[in-house]
Amino acid sequence: MHRRILKPCSGQPEQGFAIPQQPFRSQPDIQRSIMIPALMPNYKRADLAFEQGEGVWLTATNGRRYLDFGAGIAVSSLGHAHPKLVKAISDQAAKVMHVSNLYRVPQAEKLAQLLVQNTFADSVLFCNSGAEANEAMVKMIRRAQFENSHPERTHILCFNGAFHGRTLGMISATGNPAYQKGFGPVVAGFDHAPFNNTNTLREAITPETAGIVVEPVQGESGIKPATQEFMSALRTACDEYGLYLGFDEVQTGVGRTGRLFAHELYDVKPDVISVAKGIGGGFPLGAVLATEEVAKHLTPGSHGTTYGGNPLACSAGLAVLEEVLSPGFLEHVRTVGSAFGTMLEDVVKRSGGVFDSVRGVGLMRGLHCVPPVADVMAAILDQDLLAVGAGDNVLRLVPPLIVTEAECREACERLIRAAAALNAQTTKTQENAS
Repeated sequence: MHRRILKPCSGQPEQGFAIPQQPFRSQPDIQRSIMIPALMPNYKRADLAFEQGEGVWLTATNGRRYLDFGAGIAVSSLGHAHPKLVKAISDQAAKVMHVSNLYRVPQAEKLAQLLVQNTFADSVLFCNSGAEANEAMVKMIRRAQFENSHPERTHILCFNGAFHGRTLGMISATGNPAYQKGFGPVVAGFDHAPFNNTNTLREAITPETAGIVVEPVQGESGIKPATQEFMSALRTACDEYGLYLGFDEVQTGVGRTGRLFAHELYDVKPDVISVAKGIGGGFPLGAVLATEEVAKHLTPGSHGTTYGGNPLACSAGLAVLEEVLSPGFLEHVRTVGSAFGTMLEDVVKRSGGVFDSVRGVGLMRGLHCVPPVADVMAAILDQDLLAVGAGDNVLRLVPPLIVTEAECREACERLIRAAAALNAQTTKTQENAS
């Protein structure tokens, strides 16, 4: 069999294909020494897998039952196996899951209408995740400035300690070098200023600033709520300079703080917000809610998403939103969230110095840890309690919104037992050292 040898390119095309010197071998013939797992190792996973859930409980493959105060990082808003959500997804899946945005999607239209009726927004764009929602929000702000004869206004003012997602654009918006390392130059057009500092706010605004994007409660950096003064100052500055105000409500939205959206706590109206996590109750769904002034500039061809707002995702979103908006639901979140905050203050007092303060609002809470939060995470896992780590050495507690006061009390008892175990371990280590 005649084989052509692959040669360096001479600039002149050759006829036919270049064939390697060695013939291809079938898979069994290849002696492989690959060490990487089939599933890429970009997550630091606990050696724990779950096979079933109900309410705020998860059952692992090892048979142990865990109290879930992480909710998939504030995603499982209705808990696990919620009957209405399960039925909505299964019923829709049996009909049609995806058709693309080349056609009308009645489920998306209904969900958008429900959001418009219950928020500041005039129009809604659906997408698939929080990072995608934040990307779209930034594009909307820039596009609106462009269409209003300000093409020079392309910069977005963000704040230190923010987290807006993992895309190239959003790690640039986040501004944390740890997330940017190894990915080359950051995307231009994102400026940063101190969070909750009204004195430096106006200094950070330039003739190129198009808008401001901020989390009402910074989640990833350690459950840090914005102050009323800061939020009001953002709105005032935007009105004064002709900027658009965007809130990243990916984690704070859909009832997490006891209001449908956290900006309602401050009585400050945004121009645009991003939403994800809890809106799908565990099914991937994101959204951007905007006033007409911003939304009208996203004309056909200016932005798109293949999966965004498909019938299955929007059926899940409808089930979640209808439940969250049902009589008494948000009042329940406020009542239980307030009681939980009080319980956590007691945890601090009884923790023997493991925790020193409580942060947050509603069912978005954090305990500031004295020992490394990784050690605390391991200790609470031994007590069959799930939570999420956060920046600033904070243990993040974001249970499903259906959680009861009794379940919060049980979680607090497990936190106290975990703290006692940590203190005992520390004492033993000191005794051995001496």
